Amino acid sequence: MQATVETLSTLERRMTVALPIKPLEEEIGQRLNKLARTVKMAGFRPGKVPLSMVQKNYGPQVRDEVFSNAVEKSFTDAVNDNKLRVAGYPSIEHKPMAEAADSVEYVATFEVFPDIVLGDLSAASIERPALEVSDAEIDKTIEVLRRQRASFVPVERAAQKGDRVSVVFRAEIDGQEVESTQGRSIDLILGEDGRIAEFDDNLVGVTAGATKKFDISYGEDNPNPQLAGKTVVYEVTVNGVAEIKLPEVDAAFAIGLGVEDGDVAKMRADIKDSLLQEVSKRVRQLLKEQVFEALLKATTLELPRSLIAMEINRLMQAVRADLERRGTDVSQVNLEPAMFDEQAKRNVNLRLILAELVNKNELHAKPEQVRAMVDEFSKSFEQPEQVVSWYYADPQRLDEPVGLATEENVVAWVLERASVTEKAVTFDELMGKKA
Repeated sequence: MQATVETLSTLERRMTVALPIKPLEEEIGQRLNKLARTVKMAGFRPGKVPLSMVQKNYGPQVRDEVFSNAVEKSFTDAVNDNKLRVAGYPSIEHKPMAEAADSVEYVATFEVFPDIVLGDLSAASIERPALEVSDAEIDKTIEVLRRQRASFVPVERAAQKGDRVSVVFRAEIDGQEVESTQGRSIDLILGEDGRIAEFDDNLVGVTAGATKKFDISYGEDNPNPQLAGKTVVYEVTVNGVAEIKLPEVDAAFAIGLGVEDGDVAKMRADIKDSLLQEVSKRVRQLLKEQVFEALLKATTLELPRSLIAMEINRLMQAVRADLERRGTDVSQVNLEPAMFDEQAKRNVNLRLILAELVNKNELHAKPEQVRAMVDEFSKSFEQPEQVVSWYYADPQRLDEPVGLATEENVVAWVLERASVTEKAVTFDELMGKKA
């Protein structure tokens, strides 16, 4: 085998490989002879089929297989001999093997991974969120848990914020119906997060049995294109009004949350422990995001186009799969590769930087770190030991905890070298509930 390598650009290479034809022809002949001893054809007993017929029927297929295997092996050998790190898949061109005389030649064009020089992280500034989980956060959580377990009691009075109203409604734009409950009654909680405030405001003060008609004008920036810049006429009939009844915070409430003896103090301690876990996860996530951003800013790379194309394809497939899970007809959604270009570049860039950082500084996850990660995953299940056994029953299931533990090693390594300051935050700010 003879191989020559040309540099087309910083990352692109063209390799020409010549394979002697004689060994390939000998292997083809051996395969056909072996096939002739077992192949079945109409009118012939097994092993009695003329070699010429075997060659006619199976020759092209065997020839392609032998050549493909030879190209694959010789390409790998040539890449290793030339110490090349191939990124993506090569584009291989060759003349038909039948036209070859003494040797068959093919040309492989491909990209290589860039040389990665990690940037200086001493100037990177990272903020570590700092807060204490106080009784106020515990009380807020208990209030949320009470509302999740609330009941509603019918009342004769007019509707107020926080009430549940049973309504039938229809909506029109320019005289055309755009939404309707089709005469069926649905329940709404007035003032609930995520609802259209102006819609609920119009129902405050309405009593059961009443019908109210009102308009809402939506801004041009409304995310729903059907509503953007439009005025919607609503006609709403209120069939019933019910006020919320929250459960008392007592032994029965604690038992309902899994505290077997109904000890309210223990329930509060359990809630605090859960909140501390959430705070720890969120702080780690925010630190990781800042570390990754610092690595991207400090290191400049030329990215292989082939890896970007592969990542774009992966992102598009993930979006399609998510849309299908949501019941969307994907054939009606126009996904263009350009939509994913920037995200793909960022992902490839970060992946290359992290790989170099981990390998160069031996930051791979240790077995005890992986086990700690699995133990953390298992805490939220009723039988954590079964979850741990499930993870370790198949090595592939450990890919996620291994990856996360490795990322934590990267974060710790960067934090030792960057400028880190603590920033006091509230619980809601940390969890993203306030701007």
